[in-house]
Amino acid sequence: MLNPTQATVRQKRLLSVLAERKLDAVVLGASPHIYYLTAHLPFWQQFAGLILFGDGRSDLVAAKKVDGVAADTVTTYEATWNSTQRQEQPELVASAMLGELSKRRAARIGIDSSAVSAMVALESGLDCNSVDADLWQLRRVKDPDELALMKVAIECCRAMYERAREIIEPGMAEIEVYSQLHAAAVQVAQEPLNPANLGNDYACGERGGPPRKARRAKAGELYILDLGPAYRGYFSDNCRTISVNRRPTDAQLQAWHIVTGVFPIIEKIAKPGAKCREIYGAIDDYYRKSVGQSFPHHLGHGVGLQPHEFPHLNPKWDDTLLVGEVFTVEPGLYAPELAAGLRIENQYRVTETGVENLTPFPMEF
Repeated sequence: MLNPTQATVRQKRLLSVLAERKLDAVVLGASPHIYYLTAHLPFWQQFAGLILFGDGRSDLVAAKKVDGVAADTVTTYEATWNSTQRQEQPELVASAMLGELSKRRAARIGIDSSAVSAMVALESGLDCNSVDADLWQLRRVKDPDELALMKVAIECCRAMYERAREIIEPGMAEIEVYSQLHAAAVQVAQEPLNPANLGNDYACGERGGPPRKARRAKAGELYILDLGPAYRGYFSDNCRTISVNRRPTDAQLQAWHIVTGVFPIIEKIAKPGAKCREIYGAIDDYYRKSVGQSFPHHLGHGVGLQPHEFPHLNPKWDDTLLVGEVFTVEPGLYAPELAAGLRIENQYRVTETGVENLTPFPMEF
């Protein structure tokens, strides 16, 4: 799990937001935010809440007694009755938080977008102000404890790709590929992984999609595997494409050279202070010169407690790279003559001088 000492450091960063915005406290109910700031990861069927007051005091409301977390007090509530999860948990958490807010006479508070904070806003009559945008920015730079968890998720991906190269052949069922890759990831993690959080794409001969019932891989097709297992709350997100019979056509090989040609460009121009819109533009120019068409989708995005975070390598945003954040680069080419197409995705960490490739896995077909 996350390190409580590092979580305390993150609370101090949030305190600067409170001071700047003249807030008496922040009230949070979204599990990723609570985990990030306390090192307590709520069970997925249960709710928790965190109050951080302007003087630095932190109060955590959780479904059970927890130790080793970054909180001055931990208040518990009954999340289950006779082993049944109670549906009114957001109200129970909010009620406990309202008592603390009243006791400390907080009047102007920041809230996130969550069921718990919504109940606080509805029941309190306090001056409530959204802090979501502030939290997204604080979460951009990954601390050592966050990066350590992400690297385990990435190692799960490595094992999944290695297994995929061993088993994928004509006639292989997509569901069987998915099942065996899940098993490979679990062996690395050495604990259960949520099957819903294993990545986006397991469909063969398609641009993307989940594994399909009774669909089997065919010779000549390309198998796009866009994988993203989450380990203890932190996501990976990377992609490799495998030729089903290991005999790619000339057109597929040419497309592969174009797609993999993106990464040297990224590794040359991506660095602290670089504009994401300009990075996207450089790759769009490369595609126009190489294939006579514009880049077909977003170039990449941040990864962390969610699969998509800041920064956005997407012309709809104009983010600037920061030291310590982790982002993906996922160039692709799609056309009927490519048997749908291919995509390859790496994850990078921004360093003081450039970027570090966190996914130096083989990229060949």
